[in-house]
Amino acid sequence: MAVIGAGAIGSAVLAALREGRLPGVEPVAVVDGRPVPGAGVPQVDLATALDRADAVVECAGQAVVARSAAAILDHGVDLLVTSIGALCDPAVADAVAAAGPGRLLLTSGAAGGLDILSAAAAQAPLTRVAVTTTKLPATLVQPWMDESAAARLRGADRPVEVFTGGAREAARLFPRSLNLAATVGWAVGDLDLVEVRLTADPAAALTRHLIEAEGPGGVYRFEIRNRPSAENPRTSGVVPHAVLRSLAALVGRPTGVI
Repeated sequence: MAVIGAGAIGSAVLAALREGRLPGVEPVAVVDGRPVPGAGVPQVDLATALDRADAVVECAGQAVVARSAAAILDHGVDLLVTSIGALCDPAVADAVAAAGPGRLLLTSGAAGGLDILSAAAAQAPLTRVAVTTTKLPATLVQPWMDESAAARLRGADRPVEVFTGGAREAARLFPRSLNLAATVGWAVGDLDLVEVRLTADPAAALTRHLIEAEGPGGVYRFEIRNRPSAENPRTSGVVPHAVLRSLAALVGRPTGVI
């Protein structure tokens, strides 16, 4: 198993694998453009990692998925993606769909309820899906914002609506903050159905996601409040543990409810 990206998510996944949290899965390499001291495994380039590993976990961001996912799959290596927003780009999605024989898998990340939403969508197409996310203002500042807009966001003293629109645009504009909306879109089989609303709230000690869906099979509503990662408040602290759960399924070692 190789890990791309040794930030808050990737380093936690590597540490858990080194501790033997997933029996039978051995971390053999880490890929990162920056030095990764203390990783406990060799730091190599992607080509070397693909020759050493039979599966790769991506924890590095949408740009890495867009640039490397198809090549990883073409090498015959399975790929578990955390930056699912990259697949909102039709060109990336098409390239990945045509690649193989490696398998593409998507982790649930900070989302919940994806199992029932996927089952409901398989029963009959859903008619409405909405994701409302609330995060701390400073975590939502983006490089494309001008300085005045960024300053207003950082200095917000009350809830501010930052974005409303579709999941594809949300993933493009907020690549590290709205992967969950893309995950929901993939779970229900229709990215263009997902309506997204993003709010910055200076009182948001927990990251809140409200997922709502309707269809012939029923009406669904899930509220999730995750504690942000101490290392990177743009993501939730639970995400590395979701990755490990996905890895267990990938290697045929699922436990509990599947």
